[in-house]
Amino acid sequence: QAQLVESGGGLVQAGGSLRLSCAASGRTFMNYDMAWFRRAPGKERAWVALVRSNWDGGTKTYADSVKGRFTISRDNNKNMVYLQMNFLKPEDTAVYYCAADSANSFSESELDYNYWGQGTQVTVSS
Repeated sequence: QAQLVESGGGLVQAGGSLRLSCAASGRTFMNYDMAWFRRAPGKERAWVALVRSNWDGGTKTYADSVKGRFTISRDNNKNMVYLQMNFLKPEDTAVYYCAADSANSFSESELDYNYWGQGTQVTVSS
C-alpha cells in the first residue's frame, strides 16, 4: 500500500524553526509532484509549497505567505520530502500535510493530489 507519513511537528516560539519530513512508502514517488498543504484552525486546507520531480526540473513554488521563509526539498534516493520552516509566525500554526500528484499537474489545488498523509501539528506561540 502506498502511503505518506509526516513527522517533525511540534511547539515552537515565534521566530523559531522546524523541519518537517514526509516519508513515502509502498512505491517510488520520485516521478510525482510533491506538495505541502496546511489547515489552520477554522480554515480550509491551503497550499504551501510544491516541488516537481527531477524529470521536470525540480521546479519549486511557494505560497506568498511563506515565500522566503520556507524551503521544500526532496531526496529521491530516500523517497523523502522535507519542508524547512524558518522565522515561524503564529499564523503558521496549522496541521501540515504532505501530498503527491501522480498526474504531475503542477497544481496548487488539493483536488489534484491523490496521495495524502495524516498530517503533523505545528504550533507557533507569540
